[in-house]
Amino acid sequence: MSLRLGDTVPNFKAVTTEGEIDFYEFLGDGWGVLFSHPADYTPVCTTELGRTAQLREEFAKRNVKVMAVSVDPIDKHFGWRNDINETQHCTVDFPIIADEDKKVAELYDMIHPNASATATVRSLFVIGPDKKLKLSITYPASTGRNFYEVLRVIDSLQLTADYSVATPADWKAGDDVIVVPAVSTEDAIRKFPKGVKVVKPYLRYTPQPDLD
Repeated sequence: MSLRLGDTVPNFKAVTTEGEIDFYEFLGDGWGVLFSHPADYTPVCTTELGRTAQLREEFAKRNVKVMAVSVDPIDKHFGWRNDINETQHCTVDFPIIADEDKKVAELYDMIHPNASATATVRSLFVIGPDKKLKLSITYPASTGRNFYEVLRVIDSLQLTADYSVATPADWKAGDDVIVVPAVSTEDAIRKFPKGVKVVKPYLRYTPQPDLD
């Protein structure tokens, strides 16, 4: 199944390091990140899961739940998790799916035959409270993900879901944002009392609207 932005993501039940989980129930009314790993006991994956655990509070304050998936069995997950905690100086307490039958990997199109016929690529999905796909990123197995970028994108997604704005290149929380073209300059001035800077009729900036 090939997922596209705006699609409703498929639900599934899976055995994880935190017990059997129904994905929709796990997400509840919040946001979610689902990300795949080629295999347990691999060096890049070890650093990725460690970084995710270290950023636990950052995900939590954004109301984001995290779940990882690997096609290895649950007993290997438990041993690997111990290694991650030891080497990355963290506590991994989010679920890691034991996807031995590749059910989740196939549901989310995480296996790309030209890269590997058996291992998942580094796919990452951000899922909104409406269970729709908001972002997908795919890396090759050799390249570790930037989880600060994942947090940055989640900040943008959550902001632009609530306000008529978009975020410019290299934006980070606190920077000015762009008024979307659907809002006229006249309406923008009323809508954004902090001010609107008109660079071009189609390029208008305003301070981030959800900050005091």
